[in-house]
Amino acid sequence: MDIEIREFTPADSLLALTLWKSSEGIGLSAADEPERIAGYLARNPGMSFTAWDGETLVGAVLCGHDGRRGYLHHLAVDRAYREQGIGRALVDRCHAALQALGIEKVHIFVYRDNEAALAFWKGVRYVTRDTLELMSASLDE
Repeated sequence: MDIEIREFTPADSLLALTLWKSSEGIGLSAADEPERIAGYLARNPGMSFTAWDGETLVGAVLCGHDGRRGYLHHLAVDRAYREQGIGRALVDRCHAALQALGIEKVHIFVYRDNEAALAFWKGVRYVTRDTLELMSASLDE
């Protein structure tokens, strides 16, 4: 199997959404509609990636930064393609893109009950930050 890693483009959004919806542990919202993803990609060019088996999308990840820290969102690999290093290859490409911009630290958000994701992220050098608490505010309420 020859998997190709490519830059995520707005044209990939609908296929990525289908993958994310079929993947456990991915939380989607209105911020993940194709128009919003296109805006994210435009603000973070060359940072997000997809994995392809021929014409079939088998993996996707969004990556961006705020000038100081990097952020990865919605890493998913199709169940039939897991345990082949595709997730790690996507993460490595994101890390390289962030490092090329001088970004030295990257954060992710993982649901506490998503044991498979937690194991994956620990396997690619991520650590739990017990001294921080994630807080959010909804600006549309």
